[in-house]
Amino acid sequence: MILEKIEALLKEVSELKAANAEDIENLRLKYLSKKGELNALMNDFRNVAAEQKKTVGIRINELKQFTFDKINSLREQLETSEAQADNIDLTRSAYPIELGTRHPLTIVKNEIIDIFSRMGFVLADGPEVEDDNHIFTKMNFAADHPARDMQDTFFVSEHPNDVTKNILLRSHTSSVQARVMERMHTEDGKLTEPIRVICPGRVYRNEAITARAHCFFHQVEGLYIDKNVSFTDLKQVLLSFAREMFGADTKIRLRPSYFPFTEPSAEMDISCFICGGEGCGFCKHTGWVEILGCGMVDPNVLELCGIDSSIYSGYAFGMGVERIANLKYRVSDLRLFSENDTRFLEEFEAAN
Repeated sequence: MILEKIEALLKEVSELKAANAEDIENLRLKYLSKKGELNALMNDFRNVAAEQKKTVGIRINELKQFTFDKINSLREQLETSEAQADNIDLTRSAYPIELGTRHPLTIVKNEIIDIFSRMGFVLADGPEVEDDNHIFTKMNFAADHPARDMQDTFFVSEHPNDVTKNILLRSHTSSVQARVMERMHTEDGKLTEPIRVICPGRVYRNEAITARAHCFFHQVEGLYIDKNVSFTDLKQVLLSFAREMFGADTKIRLRPSYFPFTEPSAEMDISCFICGGEGCGFCKHTGWVEILGCGMVDPNVLELCGIDSSIYSGYAFGMGVERIANLKYRVSDLRLFSENDTRFLEEFEAAN
């Protein structure tokens, strides 16, 4: 009879549940207190026949231990769930993970690439850690050009007696153009096919970080080389780009300038899209805003890259992505683009 009662209690204890600390305390009192079920079993144990005492005693001890373990287990489960509840941030969004958006520089870069892709330009890429030969020498930079100085460029390794061995962080993506020209011609200087590439990428310059300058930024450069390429072709491409990017009424003007790798060279301005060219604080009351540099590829660059300049000509252009982003979104501080402040980035959700 007592063994049946023990088995019934074992089954009952195994199914115990508790929703709070009060439930657990009530279970402890019901089974383990002086007036509990187990103490009542000990009173019945006195009446057990001598030959059964050992068996019954073992079963009562097993029941007692099992009950202790069960109640302790319920207590631990409750404490764990309460600790987890304490860690819940009730101010969080109902969504477990907030979806990110594209960075404003990525938005602008993709738009630039898309415009030139529709004109037939294809993407080209190259290393950010580059050698002097592709960054400076093949781009027609003189040996004493200021850009080769330590105060202007980040050198990874410098060889004063042999600049061709210098390794540095690229200061412009023109090095990608040099690599493209190298691999796109035959031994006699003939192009295997016309070159029409767009080269987006990050570049580095040894400058103090301010609201208007940074030690790294992003460029997009373009290159077109074929027979009979003219400055008129360049102007038409840039006019089409400006109107796609800034609006159909945008006007452009080209001002003479100088770059080692182009001749003739020019700076391109667009009519201020805020004041319509009438003059405002944004365009410094000139009606024009500078956006890029361009020009015809210098014959020396073609020859240094193995292309016969008597047969081929070309044009090149380059712009800063941050500059275009500033014009589109009127961001006054360049540092905001690299500080990863989510409040700033959230302003561009609608632009994605």
